[in-house]
Amino acid sequence: MIRSELVAALAAANPHLTQRDVERVVATIFDAITTALVEGRRVELRGFGALSTRERGARTGRNPRTGTAVRVDAKRVPYFKPGKDLRERLNVA
Repeated sequence: MIRSELVAALAAANPHLTQRDVERVVATIFDAITTALVEGRRVELRGFGALSTRERGARTGRNPRTGTAVRVDAKRVPYFKPGKDLRERLNVA
């Protein structure tokens, strides 16, 4: 599901809201999650999972085309840990 499909599904489930209102709500939620992650905080959505960041250290990588060594700087990357309810719903036999 892409963002526009999410907005359409939410708008269909909430006919009292306009499409523009739903778009603003979705944008506000995503902005709040992004801001929290940038500030180094963890975002937990009960029943769905938790979003956080992880540190990746600097390393030496390889250019796949030439094979030459390339320095890759340290960085923070997003990390998602699914919640118990989500894992159970995905693995129903």
